[in-house]
Amino acid sequence: AADRLVALPESISDEQAAGMMLKGLTAQYLLRRTYRVQPGDTVLVHAAAGGVGLIACQWAHHLGATVIGTVGSADKAALAQAHGCHYPVNYREEDFVERVREITGGAGVAAVYDSVGQDTFMGSLDCLRPMGTMASFGQSSGSVPPLDPGILAQKGSLFLTRPTLFTYMARREDLLASTAEIFDVVTRGAVRIEVNQRFALGDAAGAHRDLEARRTTGSTILLP
Repeated sequence: AADRLVALPESISDEQAAGMMLKGLTAQYLLRRTYRVQPGDTVLVHAAAGGVGLIACQWAHHLGATVIGTVGSADKAALAQAHGCHYPVNYREEDFVERVREITGGAGVAAVYDSVGQDTFMGSLDCLRPMGTMASFGQSSGSVPPLDPGILAQKGSLFLTRPTLFTYMARREDLLASTAEIFDVVTRGAVRIEVNQRFALGDAAGAHRDLEARRTTGSTILLP
């Protein structure tokens, strides 16, 4: 639809645009609207070396937050750290809940941005400070089982939301304001869009195989 079209500024390349629109807008609404990150906050970003993760780590760092990020390998830890993640945590080698408690001195984080779902959900709640916000925006490991809301009370009067990009961008004015913000931070260099995998359009199946096997970092694009 025409009201979904956005004009790219000259400062944004076609490849950057292909790698950033969905992921960048997701990071934008999470960090600026779902829980608005403030200087001095500590936040936890799961899948920190992924497409949304790399953008979110850089942006949260830029906003003055201390960023903890979970990753699945030493290489991904180094990549996340190079993109604003102060404390990368390899969940294959460390208990991320214990590590968050150690880093925060037991205080917990202001917000958790969780795209993993089933495998991390309950641990994510345990990472939050009282009245902290859990943004469960994906389920790469499977959907989260039904939850008794009383658990949120027991763990510190927590806020839980399951946001979607489509809701946050439903109004054109929100879409335009959000794209302007992501274009701004990318143009100023506060956020770098990492297109780390390029596939020919005819090899779209190969792209899906690598994504499913968790062999990718940053953004993956298809080229004609």
